Amino acid sequence: MSPRPRRAPTALLICAVLAAAVPAMAGPPLLCHPFDIGTARSLPWGDVTSWLASSPGYRTSGLVTDVEALLVPSTPVVVRMETLRRAAIYAGGDPKAAAALFSALGARARGAAPPGRAAALAHLDAAYYTEALRQVSQMDRHPGFRDASAALRAVVGTTDGYSLAARALVLNPDDPAMQFEAALIALGSHREAYQGHAEKARAGAARDVLLARNIEHVQ
Repeated sequence: MSPRPRRAPTALLICAVLAAAVPAMAGPPLLCHPFDIGTARSLPWGDVTSWLASSPGYRTSGLVTDVEALLVPSTPVVVRMETLRRAAIYAGGDPKAAAALFSALGARARGAAPPGRAAALAHLDAAYYTEALRQVSQMDRHPGFRDASAALRAVVGTTDGYSLAARALVLNPDDPAMQFEAALIALGSHREAYQGHAEKARAGAARDVLLARNIEHVQ
């Protein structure tokens, strides 16, 4: 069952509590800060300005199919990030769906070929979802996630999302939106790498409309 929209103080408090681990932003950077994707297609959502406004009617049984249909090679990086942010929140109430999507994205990354943008995107998708799901698993105090938190931690295990992001940038190092995504992934557990990625994202933001709209996430 997917978590219902919650704008109550509890949700806001949890983002504030978890902000202690990522002091540059108010709350986990992969979850608590929706990305502005304009009218681009993504998973169903309520208030697009709210981090936790999932659609009550959404069924997580279709999560893998829906995400894979949205993450085609032409989908912009920032849209992919918002889609995976929503996916991690939906999966936070359904460990079975969480594990299925984790497996599917991991398999896409491992099977991505030849080297280039498509392979880089596959690695970044797996990287973002891994670390977003890890952040969901830390929300033991949230009523929508606490019962699944231990199972979610088991799904993620010791997988290092930043290592996947770094591999993506080896394949495609000059995309500022990919640098932006890597910066936010690094912010949680590889803070020493954050600044370099953030600087490259800011330097190239003018070349990407959606990145320019969201660049304040790394300022």
